[in-house]
Order: sequence, then structure tokens, then C-alpha cells
Amino acid sequence: MEFPSGMSQTSIAHLPDDCLYIIFQWLEKRVDRESFGLTCHRWLHIQNQSRRSLHFECSFNQLNISSLSQSNIDIKSFHLHRLLNRFQQLQSLSLSGCIELTDSGLTQLLFYGAKLKSLNLDCCFGITDCGLSIIASGCPSLMLISLYRCNISDIGLETLARSCSALKEVNLSSCSLITDRGVAALSQKCLQLLAIRISNCRNVNGVGFQGCPETLAYLEAESCKIEREGIMGIVSGGGLEYLNLSSLSWSVSGASFAAIGAGFATKLKILDLRLCRTIIDESVMAIAKECPLLQQWNLALCHEVRISGWQSIGSNCNNLEKLHVNRCRNLCDRGLQALRDGCQKLSVLYMSRCRLITCTAIELFKCFRAGVEIKEDEVMDIAPKWAFR
Repeated sequence: MEFPSGMSQTSIAHLPDDCLYIIFQWLEKRVDRESFGLTCHRWLHIQNQSRRSLHFECSFNQLNISSLSQSNIDIKSFHLHRLLNRFQQLQSLSLSGCIELTDSGLTQLLFYGAKLKSLNLDCCFGITDCGLSIIASGCPSLMLISLYRCNISDIGLETLARSCSALKEVNLSSCSLITDRGVAALSQKCLQLLAIRISNCRNVNGVGFQGCPETLAYLEAESCKIEREGIMGIVSGGGLEYLNLSSLSWSVSGASFAAIGAGFATKLKILDLRLCRTIIDESVMAIAKECPLLQQWNLALCHEVRISGWQSIGSNCNNLEKLHVNRCRNLCDRGLQALRDGCQKLSVLYMSRCRLITCTAIELFKCFRAGVEIKEDEVMDIAPKWAFR
């Protein structure tokens, strides 16, 4: 092709970087993005600077502890230095499953962590309070951190809370060294806190949540030792929409659960009390009356709930869509009738092995409430917008 006099030939290579960045952002397939970077050094630089997320191959989304022993994971400071130097615009970094990673391996975050918003360190057993101090210094914009099974304590959490006040989501599940002191640091310093997990933290009783921000909407505290004062602290912010207190210790008084219905949990939509064997009718009645927005309630294996509890649910839970009553020993025909006559929005009833329920009562329920599906499993359908990603 011949060009008019004075006009030189142009190509895509002559486009300014801003245009190439826009082109790269429109590439949806991974293979296309990789091909873009292989074109030349300039385009590789644009690809590197456009990368916002980095997950190592050892990273996992669904925790599978048995697989860790079969992995040869050895991510050290040298590797992080090279990668963080290459991808300097990262906002999300997952090192989950890097079981050989130590505190010193996080040093490069002091230089390259300023823009980081999400950090996953699940099962990084070598990370301690010293590592949290590095994160606190290098990642002031952090909004999500997951520390499942890390060897951190209250001291590290206090340092983190002071420097990373923008934190919204924190996972501390199975961090056995933390107590309410560390929880209090987060709830008092991180005023945008949205979601927190403390499951299997046996030294946390919940009082550290007292005065927590209204933004706190999601809390998991499975298999903890939370008493009435702790429950009062957990709901004190008034913004909870999801609460999991399943499998609480046998030592927890059944009357303690009434604190959920003390008037601070009016926004609660999902409540998981599975295997809370000590909960009594008075507590169920308080919750049913004071949590009008409840959509899903798990009471599986709650053996002390009797006729007055079931009647209160039927009369007051007008927005309840899913109810779990699997293996509740004291759910009888009268209790099932109370649920049948109430809970007008109920769509799914998870029910199995309730020994006091007769076949006749079940058939009557199906006849009068044909729109309600009876299932035998105990799956909680939980995917709220504020759940951990």
C-alpha cells in the first residue's frame, strides 16, 4: 500500500501506553492476556502493571488440610521480592497454603504493599505477630485479611488494628492464641468492620465485641465458649444480619441465647444455632419476637426446644423462609402443626429423624402447606453479599 507524500506508515506499536492499557483491560480470556504480554517488552510491562490480583499455585479457596502434607510449598522472601517488584499494582495477594513462609518472607510488603487491599495467609503456620507488624506497616490500605490457623496473638492484632483501620473483613478462625483483647482492638479501631470469623477460637467469649461498630453485619463464632455477656457484646452494634453460634460449648447456659432477642438484633436475617443443645424455649421465644427479619434459622439438634418454642416461631417468624429442625428430639406433632399454621413465607423445612413426629402429621403438613419443600439434609444456603470471598 502506498501512502501520500509526507505521511509515514503507522501501526499499533505507535499507540501511547494509555491506549494499550485500555486495550488490555478489554481482554477477558487469560490466554489473550498472556499473549498480549508475550508481544514485546513494552507490552509485557503494561501487562505487569495492569495486574491487580496474584494467587500462588499453592493457594486454595476451599481449605483442604490433608493436601498440605502432600505439597512441596517453599515460598520465601526472594520469590516475593521478584514477583512484587514485577507486579507493583497488586490489590489482592493470596499466599494461603505457603506453609514454609516465615515472617521475614513478608518483608517485601514494606516496599510493595501500599496498594494492597486483600491478603490471604490461611495455613501459613510460620506467620506470627512479627509478620502482622510488617503487614501493618506496609499495607495501610488493607480491607480484607484472612489468618486462618496462623500463630498470631492479641499483640499482633492490636498492631494491625492501629495501622489498618480500613479493615472490613477479618478471618481469625482457629487462631488459638487470640482472646477478647485482640477482638476488642479490631472492633474499636476498625470502624468499618463488616465481617469477622472467630470459629474455634476457644479463648474468645465475645465480650471484646462490646461497642462494636454498626457496620458489623457478619459474624461466625462456631465452636466457641460464648456466654450471655459475650452474646450481648456480639449483638451490641445493632447491625448483624448473619450470626453463626453453632456448636457452642455445653457449658453455655440455655438462657444465654435470649440475649440475641434483647432488642439489638432486629436486622438479623440468618441465624445458625445448630448443635446448641442447651437452648431453651424462653430463648427461642425471645429471638422469634425480637428478630422480625429472620429468613433462615438453623435449630438442628437443639433438643430442649419444646412446644412453646415451636409455637412462638410459628406465630412470630413471618419472614422465615428456611427452617432447620433435623433431629430435634422434642419436636412433636403439635409443634409441627404450629409451624404449619404459621410461618407463612416458609419455603423449605429441613427435617429428618424427629422421633416424635408421626407420618400422619407429616402428611397433614404436606397437604396444608404444599408449597413447602421438606428436605432431609442440613445445608445452610449462605451466600450473602458481605460473606468472605
